[in-house]
Amino acid sequence: MNKKEASTPIDIRQVKITDPFWGAVQETVRREVLPYQWEALNDRVPGAEPSFCMHNFRAAARLMERKTQPGFTEPGYTFRGFQTLPEDKEHPEADKFYGFVFQDSDFYKWVEAAAYSLSNHPDPELEGTVDGAIEIICAAQQESGYLDTYYILNGMDGAFTNLKDHHELYCLGHLIESAVAYYQATGKDKLLRAACRYADYVCQCFGPEEGKCKGYPGHEIAEMALVRLYEATGQEKYLDLSRFFLDQRGTSPNYFLEEEKRRAQKEGRPVPKDDSSHYAYYQAHKPVREQEEAVGHAVRAGYLYSGMADMSRLTGDKELLAACKRLWDNIVKKKLYITGGIGGTAVGEAFSYPYDLPNDTAYSETCAAISLAFFARRMLEISPSSEYADVMELSMYNTVVAGMALDGKSFFYVNPLEVSPAACKEDTRLEHVKTVRQKWFGCACCPPNIARIVSSAAAYAFTEREETLFTHLYMGSEITKEVEGIKLRLILESSIPWEGRAAMTVHTDAPAKCTLAFRLPGWCRAPAVTGPEGMERVEKEGYVYFTGIWRDGDRVELSLPMEVRLNAANPRVREDMGRVAVTRGPICYCMEQADNGENLHLLRLDPGAVNKAAISQIEICGQKMTSLELEGFRREQPEENAPLYAEYATPQESQACLKFIPYYAWANRGEGEMSVWVRI
Repeated sequence: MNKKEASTPIDIRQVKITDPFWGAVQETVRREVLPYQWEALNDRVPGAEPSFCMHNFRAAARLMERKTQPGFTEPGYTFRGFQTLPEDKEHPEADKFYGFVFQDSDFYKWVEAAAYSLSNHPDPELEGTVDGAIEIICAAQQESGYLDTYYILNGMDGAFTNLKDHHELYCLGHLIESAVAYYQATGKDKLLRAACRYADYVCQCFGPEEGKCKGYPGHEIAEMALVRLYEATGQEKYLDLSRFFLDQRGTSPNYFLEEEKRRAQKEGRPVPKDDSSHYAYYQAHKPVREQEEAVGHAVRAGYLYSGMADMSRLTGDKELLAACKRLWDNIVKKKLYITGGIGGTAVGEAFSYPYDLPNDTAYSETCAAISLAFFARRMLEISPSSEYADVMELSMYNTVVAGMALDGKSFFYVNPLEVSPAACKEDTRLEHVKTVRQKWFGCACCPPNIARIVSSAAAYAFTEREETLFTHLYMGSEITKEVEGIKLRLILESSIPWEGRAAMTVHTDAPAKCTLAFRLPGWCRAPAVTGPEGMERVEKEGYVYFTGIWRDGDRVELSLPMEVRLNAANPRVREDMGRVAVTRGPICYCMEQADNGENLHLLRLDPGAVNKAAISQIEICGQKMTSLELEGFRREQPEENAPLYAEYATPQESQACLKFIPYYAWANRGEGEMSVWVRI
């Protein structure tokens, strides 16, 4: 690993997104999603699953206030389940915890998204709402610094006794992420000070020193959050704690196993057997530097690998980097959906075995795609290579954006690649698949996660190191960058994802020497990039580097022709044999019943028609996008009383025009069938 190659995400305050595609999505988040989600967190969305998130913080704050009163008795810990619901959802008890054990994190993710939005769009009303909520959160914090409403309300004597399942360190991670983001956006440090207090308390409780807990997070994210806190504060102890969590994970004796033994003995249950393989779900089955296959809960895995990459970048840990590369290869070569989703099975929201990528039962959680984008960006930060940016782009333009309705008011948790509403209603194996987006979820990790990655999209599009700016994703933007005291204003124009043109123009009052690097997307067979005469030009790892003296008006133009492409899966993916998926540029397309009628499985694409594909513009929910039409065939449906089995005969087919829309836009025109893969 060459640490000199490492880059960091651009400060999003330096970037104004002007892109027609991402600008529209960000505007939806700013105008619709953030206000809507605040109402959801406060249980004020009619017909939506209650969150209880702010209810819990308010209850914890009131409990802290009662502590100052004479005769107060701290509640003893009572286990109330992984999810606790009131008997009457309309009238929850004011002093009780409700929801999932990780409910606090939904608020933190919302604050983080709001912070990114405020970075470029000052909004006094939104900022005031966040400030008021932060007052409540800080009022709930314990004198020690501990801050997790599940244990504050259910009994502090149970804190840190079930790291495997109860998410205290996960909530710490999201608290840190939100606190740093809000401080950087507004300069206000109240939440940051609260995050540091909690992190300091965890530093006191966990570590290699004698007498400290040797545990680590059951659900990862604290690892990369602590790195961010270290970078924001310069406090080495936070980096050390992140390293400790990574070093301890999966070592022998397995902490989760020992923890379970202690609880079993206390509760009079049989003591579990010594079998670390049981903890693959938590990526704790072996030390992280020895892991070779992406296993277990997909979101946890993506967050862990992101933390490993962060640590490798900062410390030069070659073993960690080698593990990251092995795990990356395993995901993208054996466990990645063509839509950029990961996690093929609903059992544990997890990775399945290699090449097991079912379409109709796919889990492909929105948060998992986001975690993959996190991992990809961190690998890019270590060493710019287009293979990482290609996957990051695939996830963000497809599964991530598909997780939110075009109007921003409903969401997908699960992202299948094939849907039959009739099957979803009858087949219990498809209970996790929703045919329309939901207003909210009891487990609402995905909606605020979408908001925070969309609002910080610039940090995925651009990274920088010293005098070099990398363009990974072609989002139209106005970027400011200072080089040796000279301010540059860089205007990136882009027609992607619909057309393959982009250009960057330099505006400067004085000549400045720097490097501008541009990714050559993997979906483009014949890219053409031209820069100013006299510039040094180098192509490396899928990027074109232009180095030299830049003057006002200098311009780099990129022609990235987009072809309609028919993609076949590796033959080991049994579900996709004899089928293709249609892509153009970074967008994966799908068929919907709204355009093609019922029984999409009866349609067959003529592979020879790909060069005659009709490309047109359509509008769905007020948003313009590209649609594709390709020639194919529709097999005749037999009569209702036809025999279940019959001797094979050449199928009767009629010509048909197959229409495809972007995958991210499906289910915005009512309920109906959908399919990404089509027979040939």
